[in-house]
Amino acid sequence: MTKINTCEAIFCSRPMDLSMLRNVLTVALHSSRRKSRKAHYNAPSGVRRTIMSAPLSKELREKYNVRSIPVRKDDEVTVVRGTNKGRDGKVTNVYRLKYIIQIERFVREKSNGQSVPLGIHPSKVVVTKLKLDKDRENILERKGKGREAKLKTKQ
Repeated sequence: MTKINTCEAIFCSRPMDLSMLRNVLTVALHSSRRKSRKAHYNAPSGVRRTIMSAPLSKELREKYNVRSIPVRKDDEVTVVRGTNKGRDGKVTNVYRLKYIIQIERFVREKSNGQSVPLGIHPSKVVVTKLKLDKDRENILERKGKGREAKLKTKQ
């Protein structure tokens, strides 16, 4: 058993063996329902961003060689599940705290006549048009290259 004397990554001063360090540094993915739910609902905003990814349409998938991407404001989407199936619109708000996106013209009337935006989970929509900026183009390029490399190794 190999001992590690200094352990600055996890801020402890006592010696540890490598198996303990490996357990601390791995990403916490649990098969336990309780722990998985806790990790999901206590996730930080950056992790929520990746959870809130939506698949690309077939045309965009062929163009960029990418299957899905995190949704952002001003993307155009089509709903593929639920009562609003087939409707499309522009994303007006990405509500990470509630894991929903809000789409223009997707509203519900309250009993007092006030309209409230409907929340739709990003997995239930397909992105039909992307709002591209420099960072997003870099993400698409990087993900596309990774998929191409993966296909080459399989052949």
